[in-house]
Amino acid sequence: MIKGKLALVTGSTSGIGLGIARTLAAQGANVLLNGFGDAGEIEQIRAGIAAEFGVVAEYDAADMTRPAEIEAMIARAEERHGAIDILVNNAGIQHVAPIDAFPTERWDAVIAINLSSSFHTIRCALPAMKKRNWGRIVNISSVHGLVASTEKVAYIAAKHGLIGLTKVVALETARTGITCNAICPGWVLTPLVQKQIDARAQKGGISDREAKDALLAEKQPSLDFATPEQIGALTVFLCSPGADQIRGTSLPIDGGWTAQ
Repeated sequence: MIKGKLALVTGSTSGIGLGIARTLAAQGANVLLNGFGDAGEIEQIRAGIAAEFGVVAEYDAADMTRPAEIEAMIARAEERHGAIDILVNNAGIQHVAPIDAFPTERWDAVIAINLSSSFHTIRCALPAMKKRNWGRIVNISSVHGLVASTEKVAYIAAKHGLIGLTKVVALETARTGITCNAICPGWVLTPLVQKQIDARAQKGGISDREAKDALLAEKQPSLDFATPEQIGALTVFLCSPGADQIRGTSLPIDGGWTAQ
């Protein structure tokens, strides 16, 4: 199905992106990792994926805020592999503050990484996909691409924008072998979310489990976290022939958050 195809997953050195990259590699896809972090740790991750799954695993340190670096990363990948077959736009950052106190530089950074970088990866990867008449584009939006919460204006604007971008790409590629869809996770237990839990536990003088339950109870009716592996499994399905006519959709993995 996807064995031997090249998957670029942005923001894949930890959390959801790493889970997606590993799930794709487990199905035989070659993976191109991208993201920030300690160089030694990233090399361990890359080598570990290659050894565990017997695939080609590479890393590119392109800065997702810089269009020229994105263009260069995709050009290098196409020079080595011919095309990026599967593009997963996952890179993202967060900043929390009321609108009237939201730093303008943080707005610009969140929009650049969470939204604009996906525009640039797609515009650069599409020509080679069109030549092969096959491609899968999966944009990792968020439940916050469908509903809003307070004090997350840049993140929510970007994630809503990513769903709009998904729809336009799906329409423009509707008569080709290329599909574009968005996945919208709710709470996922990533290192970033664990920091929020730790802060809540410390502030409230409660246990880690109590802090997790309190966080989930506010939004996620299942009272359980989605996992990077579940998001990876949906990504794999969207790359399968069974998903050929799934185009321009936004698929929540949110424990019932948006059913309320």
